[in-house]
Amino acid sequence: MFLFSVPFNNRSVSELLLNSKFDVNYAFGRVKRSLLHIAANCGSVECLVLLLKRGANPNYQDISGCTPLHLAARNGQKKCMAKLLEYNADVNICNNEGLTAIHWLAVNGRTELLHDLVQHVSNVDVEDAMGQTALHVACQNGHKTTVLCLLDSGADINRPNVSGATPLYFACSHGQRDTAQILLSRGAKYLADKSGITPLDLCVQGGYGETCEILIQHHGRLFQTLIQMTQNEDIKENMLRQVLEHVSQQSDSHYHKILISLAEVATTNGHKLLSLSSSYEAQMKSLLRIVRIFCHVFRLGPSSPNNGNDMGYNGNKTPRSQVFKPLELLWHSLDEWLVLIFKELERNRKNPSSSTSSTEIASLLLKQRESDHSDTTSKLSSLLDHQIVMEEAYADGDDVISMTANRLSAVIQAFYMCCSCQMPQGMTSPRFIEFVCKHDEVLKCFVTRNPKIIFDHFHFLLECPELMSRFMHIIKGQPFKDRSEWFYEHLLAGQPNSDMVHRPVNESDILLIHRDSIFRSSCEMVSKSTNEKLKQGIAVRFHGEEGMGQGVVREWFDILSNEIINPDYALFTQSADGTTFQPNSNSSVNPDHLNYFQFAGHILGLALYHRQLVNIYFTRSFYKHILGIPVNYQDVSSIDPEYAKNLQWILDNDISDLGLELSFSVETDVFGAMEEVPLKPGGSSILVTQDNKEEYVQLVTELRMTRAIQPQINAFLQGFHTFIPPSLIQLFDEYELELLLSGMPEIDVEDWCRNTEYTGGYDPQDPVIQVGASSFCFMAAVKN
Repeated sequence: MFLFSVPFNNRSVSELLLNSKFDVNYAFGRVKRSLLHIAANCGSVECLVLLLKRGANPNYQDISGCTPLHLAARNGQKKCMAKLLEYNADVNICNNEGLTAIHWLAVNGRTELLHDLVQHVSNVDVEDAMGQTALHVACQNGHKTTVLCLLDSGADINRPNVSGATPLYFACSHGQRDTAQILLSRGAKYLADKSGITPLDLCVQGGYGETCEILIQHHGRLFQTLIQMTQNEDIKENMLRQVLEHVSQQSDSHYHKILISLAEVATTNGHKLLSLSSSYEAQMKSLLRIVRIFCHVFRLGPSSPNNGNDMGYNGNKTPRSQVFKPLELLWHSLDEWLVLIFKELERNRKNPSSSTSSTEIASLLLKQRESDHSDTTSKLSSLLDHQIVMEEAYADGDDVISMTANRLSAVIQAFYMCCSCQMPQGMTSPRFIEFVCKHDEVLKCFVTRNPKIIFDHFHFLLECPELMSRFMHIIKGQPFKDRSEWFYEHLLAGQPNSDMVHRPVNESDILLIHRDSIFRSSCEMVSKSTNEKLKQGIAVRFHGEEGMGQGVVREWFDILSNEIINPDYALFTQSADGTTFQPNSNSSVNPDHLNYFQFAGHILGLALYHRQLVNIYFTRSFYKHILGIPVNYQDVSSIDPEYAKNLQWILDNDISDLGLELSFSVETDVFGAMEEVPLKPGGSSILVTQDNKEEYVQLVTELRMTRAIQPQINAFLQGFHTFIPPSLIQLFDEYELELLLSGMPEIDVEDWCRNTEYTGGYDPQDPVIQVGASSFCFMAAVKN
């Protein structure tokens, strides 16, 4: 107790030692440490010397097996170490974990102390309980000078621990680039551990690109090993990207070599995918994974269109197309398959009962290849693949499309990715558009058979509206429920949690809303939050209230949707039917109207994203604007029924001799004043005739329903598309969009009754059910 009640210094120890009966080797406390341990641990040299002179044992071990020298080495107490060695401290003693003093110095990288200590060490490769030497430890922690010191002192550079891990293995496991360089330059062998895990495996798993580069420099064969690892699903794709990214950026030659090698591996995998001898799922994942990595590396290099170059400056000035050349064989095979399937469709259409024999298919393919100058072996191999598929298809009584659709669709997806990465961001490759147009009928057949293939493989349809329009009639022919599921599946892809309510750890992430200014305070809070946080979930709390949760979020959307159509903000105006709303053409009376329209778009997009219904119903024309569908004259009836009837009359009757004297300009109300607006350039001098009346009606419709509110529509869509991509929302028509956003405007009681499931022993004829149904019908009738 005396030691811990007074400062541990030279004077207190001297006074203690005046008592000749005191045992200098007495072990204190549960750890059983002597005064010498404490002095060495604290670095108190004077105390340590006094104790050693009075006979303290420098090799006494505490309960963990540590000697004073261990503690001095662990804490880098150089002078204490020197004195302990002077009094014959044994540097080779191991603690209970097998650690010696040099292990401790290696852990902390105390090279200056290690130089002194190794002179007293009989075995620099002494192992701890895990078979690790000081060199293993130093390599793991990246202490370069310590590693050099141990190697100069005779440490075994290739010594494995109990699991077979060498010092190089330890260096690579922690991405110690410089340490790995030292070991390799000193002759370290490239060895796997007992589980077969290699240093390169460790570098890739950790994303250590620099260390991978060092390994490849010393062992060139590892380059191809690295490329082949792109097929290993156990290795995270982002780590592989990280490693290949670094290696490719060391030189243009590395960049092109990696791309060409990846292209070759992708081609091999693609041909396997097109063969029935392979597993569809495994080969598909492998192909798409390799192509994603290929495209990622390509976009970062000198050949990328983002850099404005068509040449990779590697001395040979390799053109951009060179790195894609190996893939052309795969695209050629893909094209052959699609042409062949088209001919099969044509044959079956003309003669549904006919079936093509494998001999006929072979002949067909040979004719198709007569003008092809590709390698003979490749011809025969591809021909054999086609023949095998056909034979097995007919043997199973199945058709070619069922056997090949998924496989071909995955290759089409890979082709699209490769075409896209060669184009500037946001542009669709003309080559790919030409490809889709060429094989339009076969691709439509694939989509008709399995519409979900759009979300699994045909992403180009979602990203390219001009292509999507060719398939839209097929998609919209699918059940609404299926399309809704695809919509949310694709919308929420990659989100860690799609729950509606999110409880942030930080108070600042909560949307704190004031009830007395709900519109403005909500606008302010949403603008301060990031889009990503809002996608992950919403947490709402009303000022001065404690409640949070789903109910509060629902209440917030409900109240806020009513505020959006509040006449005080002049954003929306009520339509002629009195129940739906349309953007107000005079909303500019509010200086912030466009910002508010954008906010309204944010809220509706956010509500749809989190499957929350809003208490607003818009006009059909506004839903069309959200969907990008052109309006027609019938939509005018929602804001001006009489005007719509007039337009209908013009279309239904011959106006040649009626003397209407209409021109392509109309008068419109702007803040109470009438202004003449031309429908097209020079419209006031162009008369409406029987021949051009349809154009006149369409232009009038566009003026009333679109042009007059175009800024408002654009602002709203800017906010809405923040959360809902235009490509996804076009899966629905205007009626379905209303259902998604606002639910059923009326309650269909009969439909509800037809689809009710009865449990607990009840059935539709039970008196209690009949009474309840009658009461509900009455309430619903009152509500409607």
